[in-house]
Amino acid sequence: MEIKIYQVDAFADRVFEGNPAAVCPLDGWLSDELLQNIAQENNLSETAFFVAEDNGYSLRWFTPGGEVDLCGHATLAAAHVLFQHLGYSDEVIAFHTISGALLVGKSGTGYSMSFPASDIKPVEAPSELHAALGVTPVEILSDFDYVIILESESQVASLTPDFTKLSNLGLRGVVVSAPGENVDFVSRCFFPKYNVDEDPVTGSAHCELAPYWAKKLGRAQLVAKQLSKRTGTVQCEVVDDRVILSGNAIDYMSGIITLKA
Repeated sequence: MEIKIYQVDAFADRVFEGNPAAVCPLDGWLSDELLQNIAQENNLSETAFFVAEDNGYSLRWFTPGGEVDLCGHATLAAAHVLFQHLGYSDEVIAFHTISGALLVGKSGTGYSMSFPASDIKPVEAPSELHAALGVTPVEILSDFDYVIILESESQVASLTPDFTKLSNLGLRGVVVSAPGENVDFVSRCFFPKYNVDEDPVTGSAHCELAPYWAKKLGRAQLVAKQLSKRTGTVQCEVVDDRVILSGNAIDYMSGIITLKA
């Protein structure tokens, strides 16, 4: 069996920036075990798999530690592969996922993705969260992640979390954010539960963060920066119950996975 594989740096204008994702176009779905093994072998934060349907593509995402319900950068990478390598010619790609329909089209900054907006709510955080981060939050909220709001960009940048403690929390992960010095807001994202201690650039987290900061700052269009070592910029726009995330994607490599029967 041979499977085509692409590695793409998403939310990046050059290689070695943004968030790398593997993308595997499939003719039909393989077993979950095999999909997970491929993701583990790739050892990237996400591997995206898609299969053509009559009205778009069925899309799934796997981390080295398991399948996830939503992933922005690997969706961007999958759209890039379709537009740039597989001859997709319509204006918008419809991906059908466990989190609903995700629409991706070309834009001035590369690609724009329409995702469902998250409505994060204040919560009482477990004591392990405070111990793991070692900071006093301004706010603690949650949806599919714990969202921790801090006072300043410097606080976000200087965090040194205890990943063992974070891996024991019940939600997907922990997203830490604050007002930015040169952008509207900054963030860092930690998902040790899925063997991704720190994700370089996390599109799905901006579905939580963009609506929050849009309300706080009183405007729908925002520029965000994720303060990982690789770093990356995400253009955000909140439109009703959707978040439009925009960024570029760059090829790093392509190849063939060869599996013996």
